Amino acid sequence: MARDFDIGDSVQCLRYYAGWADKITGQSIEVDNKSKLAFTRHDPIGVCGQIIPWNYPINMWAWKVAPALAVGCTIVMKPSELTPLTALKLSELAKEAGFPPGVINTVPSLGPVGGAALASHHDVDKVAFTGSTVTGRKIMEAAAKSGKSPHLVFESADLEQAASWAALGICYNSGQDCTAGSRVYVQDTVYDKFTSILVDRVKALVVGDGLEEATGAGPVVSKGQYDRVWGYIDSGKAEGAHVLVGGEKRQSKGYYVDPTVFTNITSDMKIVKEEIFGPVLSVGVFKTEEEAIALANDTTYGLGAGLHSNDANQCMRVSSALEAGTVWVNQYNILNNNVPFGGKKQSGIGRELGSYALEEYTSVKAIHWNFGDKLDWPLY
Repeated sequence: MARDFDIGDSVQCLRYYAGWADKITGQSIEVDNKSKLAFTRHDPIGVCGQIIPWNYPINMWAWKVAPALAVGCTIVMKPSELTPLTALKLSELAKEAGFPPGVINTVPSLGPVGGAALASHHDVDKVAFTGSTVTGRKIMEAAAKSGKSPHLVFESADLEQAASWAALGICYNSGQDCTAGSRVYVQDTVYDKFTSILVDRVKALVVGDGLEEATGAGPVVSKGQYDRVWGYIDSGKAEGAHVLVGGEKRQSKGYYVDPTVFTNITSDMKIVKEEIFGPVLSVGVFKTEEEAIALANDTTYGLGAGLHSNDANQCMRVSSALEAGTVWVNQYNILNNNVPFGGKKQSGIGRELGSYALEEYTSVKAIHWNFGDKLDWPLY
């Protein structure tokens, strides 16, 4: 049984998913053939923490490892503390087969130690688990505890348009938006010109009574949210960021927060790291494309991102490198019902909208119907 079924099926599982490796494809989606298109890429989710049980320690290893490798993920495997030797032997064989260092990593440990560490670690992008319901609940809770959407403005961009989209990204719905573009990084060669235009755009927005026709944004939702947003603004000032526009409380009635733009930011500031959910924008600077990507991805969130460039090759390179569920190119915050929406990292699991959303509401049933094979018993 161990040789013909457990090992035999594990071999077939590895071979099956090896065949999928060059067949992972996305969709090209019609949005507006005159000016827009959308397409999806099936990128590897990243580092996968995989926790397997003791009853089929070889087969469960194959079930977890094979599909993850097929799509390009790396793995940190935590075998059951009762059956760690098979995973260690399989790791030896993976090394012998020529897998690069760091692709498959095996960490034998107790569940409350190694399993808990994987489930709560911010650099683990997915946890795959087979085992008891009680442990599964603990893992989900730990993963849930573990949006700061970026805009990148490159020197080739239409700066007038980029500034308008950046203003919309942070001012829309008074910044109370899960994809609010609350970090903008601008190439140093166009930084001064862009920020000047951005200030004009932000100042042009009328924040006031929603019943007035000229109003473009109203108050934040509550006193609690008003205090929260102003707490972040005060924090930005205290940590040394420069207020480019806004940053002063109104004396009139109402929970109004005028759009506030900070410059001279650093990556360790609260206004840069944490989700504010208000009209507060941090503007930074970069020199190279590689630096821009690193700054954009330096967050535990990954819902949306935007980039502005008229270099088509750059748009493809950067959109592929950004760690976000949605990337807008030369626009921002525009959604279509036929294009999937969802996040990476701490910004969510699964997708809404488009045909991909149907998968979230589909329970897959497998029916195995034998109409001719006869079982010989007893097994030998």
